[in-house]
Amino acid sequence: MTKIAEAIHQIENQLAGRATLIAVTKTKPLEALLEAYEAGCKTFGENKVQEMADKQANLPDDIAWHMIGHLQTNKVKYIAPFVTLIQSVDSLKLLQEINKQALKHNRVIDCLLQIYIAEEETKFGLDAAEAEALLNDPALEELTNIRIIGLMGLATNTDNEAQIRSEFKSLKRLYDQFKTIQRQNLAFRELSMGMSGDYLIAVEEGSTMVRVGSAIFGSRN
Repeated sequence: MTKIAEAIHQIENQLAGRATLIAVTKTKPLEALLEAYEAGCKTFGENKVQEMADKQANLPDDIAWHMIGHLQTNKVKYIAPFVTLIQSVDSLKLLQEINKQALKHNRVIDCLLQIYIAEEETKFGLDAAEAEALLNDPALEELTNIRIIGLMGLATNTDNEAQIRSEFKSLKRLYDQFKTIQRQNLAFRELSMGMSGDYLIAVEEGSTMVRVGSAIFGSRN
């Protein structure tokens, strides 16, 4: 068994069906992605549109592709034909563009709202008030080719487990609050939080998806 396959099996055993494993494949070569695929991991997360489109064209059709990086509106068209989930939606404008491109391909594209929970300046995302305003915006009614199925957030990059846990708890509270909003294109069921260093804490706090790269593929090149 390869190192990649071993890592995937170990993480899947830890998750024990509580959360979906998203293998973060950014910067990794096709051979590494194929090893992960052959080990049974068929959901991949990329943060650059061009890299995702290139890999998608060269890998098996049954892979679910998740966009996990900041997405510019002018790049949506390149992934709209195939993307399974866009985890990093941070504006109504972006949702409108995803809807427009999804319509062209006769698809409904699932999305997560990215919520800013970390004590860092570098992360994208909506705050709680902005997210609530977006979910209640009348303009959402017209977007029949998108479906918002939950939230995504990144905890602060710190060794302070209490802080990480607190940030995940706050996101879960927000998820539970927003889940009660009734609209035709809202269907909350996914809470994406947790990465290589903190995915076990995230699952304990209610995550349904973890985004793991270095714990599978080794540190970034």
